Amino acid sequence: MTRVTRRDRVRYWFDRTMSKGTPALIGWLGLASVALVLVVATAAVLIAPGDSDSHGHWPGMVWRSLLRTLDPGTMGDDAGTAPFLGLMLVSTIGGIFIVSSLIGVLTTGLESKITELRKGRSRIVEHDHTVLLGWSEQVFTVVAELVEANQSRRRSCVAILADRDKVEMEDAIRARVGDLGRTRIVCRTGDPLKVADVELISPGTARSIMVVTPQVDDADARVIKVLLSLGARPWGRHRPHVVAAVHDSANLPAARLAGGPAAHVIDADDVAIRLIVQSHRQSGLSQVCTELLDFIGHEFYMRPEPALVGMTFGESLSAYDLGVPSGLRRADGAVLLNPPMDTVIRADDEIILLAEDDLLIRLATGPAPPVREAAITTATPRPPVPERTLMLGWNHRAPKIIELLDEFLAPESALVVAAPREDPTGALREHANLKIDFIRAEPTERPALESLDLGSFQKVIVLSDARHDREHADARTLVTLLHLRDIEDALGDPFAIVSEINDDANREIAQVTKADDFVVSEKLISLMLTQLSENRHLYEVFADLLDPAGSEIYLKPACDYLAPGAEADFATLIEAARRRGEVALGYRLTERFHEPPGYGVVLNPDKTAPLTLSADDRVIVLAEN
Repeated sequence: MTRVTRRDRVRYWFDRTMSKGTPALIGWLGLASVALVLVVATAAVLIAPGDSDSHGHWPGMVWRSLLRTLDPGTMGDDAGTAPFLGLMLVSTIGGIFIVSSLIGVLTTGLESKITELRKGRSRIVEHDHTVLLGWSEQVFTVVAELVEANQSRRRSCVAILADRDKVEMEDAIRARVGDLGRTRIVCRTGDPLKVADVELISPGTARSIMVVTPQVDDADARVIKVLLSLGARPWGRHRPHVVAAVHDSANLPAARLAGGPAAHVIDADDVAIRLIVQSHRQSGLSQVCTELLDFIGHEFYMRPEPALVGMTFGESLSAYDLGVPSGLRRADGAVLLNPPMDTVIRADDEIILLAEDDLLIRLATGPAPPVREAAITTATPRPPVPERTLMLGWNHRAPKIIELLDEFLAPESALVVAAPREDPTGALREHANLKIDFIRAEPTERPALESLDLGSFQKVIVLSDARHDREHADARTLVTLLHLRDIEDALGDPFAIVSEINDDANREIAQVTKADDFVVSEKLISLMLTQLSENRHLYEVFADLLDPAGSEIYLKPACDYLAPGAEADFATLIEAARRRGEVALGYRLTERFHEPPGYGVVLNPDKTAPLTLSADDRVIVLAEN
């Protein structure tokens, strides 16, 4: 065995010390400076005592030696014997080497620290912030909504953890979102599946955590793994609520089990399917949902209102100058949307209100606006009639869409599926109200569309082609919509068109096709997750809205509420809906059907502003049916 000498031990100790980085290097340079100054000062006292006495003896020589070490130019004013000047020269030359080395070490250390910070591996110290785990196009919608939601807050922060470069994420957000207002965006690089990486964004002090759906194959599996990773983390007394979405209904039970009671997991496929079917029944529903979920527009808020305790829900509809009561949240968490009008408001109830901002909600200080009785009409019963619907394209949502259509449509209705593939309808069960036929056709080809006898259909549903990527699928959808619009104009506007769009950026482009409604399911899911991240109690509200058993949003003919052309106001419209056991949320103007950004939708307008609706306009209500 090789004998270890003292020199080897000292050298090993020195190497270990130097490997500690910039602080160790600065420390050794500091020691070298002290040694140089003390040696030169002591030598000057011994070799040139006369010169040292004239400069304060040993303490003075220490000071002068230090100055020459730090500033070589100081030596130019020296005078004395040759030994003294020689020692001052040694101090100056040593100082040049030490100072230059120190500059190099500091420069290298700063560059190393900047590089480390750019990697985004430092732990943040935030409180009451929103955490996003993962990265996809969804991030830009969520961040933009959180920026808007935080406008009234003095201080807010959104922390993002994703397996991407920190600087790239920050640049992308600045480019896509723009002005961030009062919201700070903090990005960190790490894997959301690793508990140690999740700690970088301080989840224990967060207000809420959102699991972003990645744009990868089998995205649901990754979402479930992230939920499991969060479950494996030891939480203290405070555990933020978690929101996530899965895109395959079969994965929903596993995701909810992984998330535990603190997580709200949305079935994105089910939401999209219901929106497509409901929009098929009543064009414009998708835009109404966007307005309700978008923080830029009007959204739901919950607040206690002691002044309304003992009042019935129907009476509360006229109790606000700004805001429309839409339901009640009981003390046990139960949500009642559009409850019976004689429901008494309890002391522990919260009012669910539709308002532009929680700061703008205001109780009426005077009497309610007078109701214009002459403008109120009685709805004409309309028995359900069979319909013919054309479904262009096919994807994994189509079977469930057909199931829901069968529940909603009148008996003896017909559905024709036209898609460029083998007949997929043979595997479907028999339906009570729908007769289903299949035609093999390419929806992007004009001759194929003309051969379908489009004039015989009342509704057309255009599904996104899942065989292609998002952009390519939207491009194909746009081509199909252009052909449909041209054919419809030639036939005299016989059918309504509802289309599925993947990217909301393509919706504005698609307006030229003048389709009656566009369902941008990805954006709607992102908006819903953002709303839940701000207020977890809204989960029950949205679940009730999407449940066919409860009250839902309907766009009903305005002539069922107000006489066409009659002068009225929104307060009168609210009263007309109340008499039918419904809550009026707003209206949609047909003449502005295709005008962005609202597309004719007006929610929670001024209650006393003049209002005149035509027979073609729609009233947006919460109703049982």
